[in-house]
This record gives sequence, structure tokens and C-alpha cells, in this order.
Amino acid sequence: MRFALCQISSTADPQENLATVRAHVASAAQQGARVVQFPEATQCRFGVPLGPVAEPLDGPWATAVREIADEHDVVVVAGMFTPGEGERVANTTLVTGGGLHLGYDKIHLFDAFGFRESDGVTPGEKPVTFDVDGTTIGLATCYDVRFPELFRGLATTAPVILLGASWGAGPGKAAQWDLLVQARALDATSWVLACGQADPDADHGSAPTGIGRSAVVDPIGTVRERLEGAPGTILSDVDVDLVEEVRAKLPVLANRRL
Repeated sequence: MRFALCQISSTADPQENLATVRAHVASAAQQGARVVQFPEATQCRFGVPLGPVAEPLDGPWATAVREIADEHDVVVVAGMFTPGEGERVANTTLVTGGGLHLGYDKIHLFDAFGFRESDGVTPGEKPVTFDVDGTTIGLATCYDVRFPELFRGLATTAPVILLGASWGAGPGKAAQWDLLVQARALDATSWVLACGQADPDADHGSAPTGIGRSAVVDPIGTVRERLEGAPGTILSDVDVDLVEEVRAKLPVLANRRL
């Protein structure tokens, strides 16, 4: 199955970001992608009030993304914000197209490195998977990558895990991202496709607005492709059968005892 990882730099304008999604989906579909992945916060970047942009999954922004996906016969995965508890929002990954229209609410919130995502975001409660052409795909978002138990849980049914991110910059953060993405692929012995926000080359304070470094990592932890900080797209043909081959040689899921 061919996946497109679209490393973009979202703005504070959801309509401008929707136009970016439209252009990238058209290009990826023309190149044979079946699933087109965008990063966390595709709808609107961090560093601005998120309450005014939050919409339900049946709202106009997500509906427009579904129409784009259906027009090009692909499944689109993109980060957005939906209404949460009280004045807070949910950090939601939208999955839409081909009869799918669902969301994953980020479970682990980024209360670290001087940023408190939980002040404005309601945490999700459960992992989410979906099926495309007979392949089960799991979802994770940014700070989730620091929690291997989520990836191991997803791996029980999902040979492919999509990780969207808007990774915060700072000393050592790029090295941590690279290491964690590879480690989670090894933990799960699944493919991990990590799509991050590009480096915006602008100062948005402490808000995590991206460093790029999107990557495709195979189930043995090898980086097959990686971008640097600038916007770009990875097109990757993912061999789902490789997961069973790796798990036969490295049965960490079967061997675990705790």
C-alpha cells in the first residue's frame, strides 16, 4: 500500500490550511497514494487560541476534507481540533474518505518542557484503529510516542501505525524524536509512519510548532526515508507482509511477560 506523508507548515487560518490539504491530496493521489497523511494540528497551528477553530467531525472543515478524500479516492489522515470538555478542545486525528469518517483524540497530553497542553485540551480515553483495503492501521499523536505501551497495544492488530506530530523544538529534541520513532517501531514490530509539522522558521514562543523530520520506519527499526526540516512529501510503498517476517524472527510481542 502506498502512503504519502505530507510534511507541511500549518498557519493560524484553517481555510488556508484546507487549501494546502487539497493541493497535497491531489498530488499524492496522482502518484498512486492510497493513504495521505498530514501532521498533528493540520487544521490550525499551535500558539493561537484553539477554541474558536474547534469543530465537530461533522463540521465544515472535516466535511470538506472528506469531500477532498472522496474526490481523489484516498483516505486522508489529518490533525484537527474538536470541542472538548468545558472550554477545552480535543486534539483529534481525523480519518476520512472511502466510507471512513472517524477521529482519534490524543491520549497523552504534552505537559512538559514548559508547555501545558492539558490547560486547553481534554485527553482522549482509548486507542483507535481503522481498516484500509484489509490492513488495520493504528493512530498516535506526538507526545504519545514517549509511551511504548500504546504502540504495543496497537500492534496487537495493526501492522502499520501512523504518528502525527507538531514536535517542540529545543536542545536535544530532534535526536529524541528520531530515537523514539525508531524505538516505537521496534517495540511494536510494526511500521511507524511519522509525519511532523515542518520547521516554521518563525518564533511562536513555547508553542510546539514543528521541527520536520518526518520518517518511515520499518518493523525492525530501520529508517527507510526521512525528511529534514523543510516542507516536503514522502511517498512510501509499505510492505505489510514484512511485519509477519520480522515478528517470526523477533517475537518481542509474543515473548513479553509483564
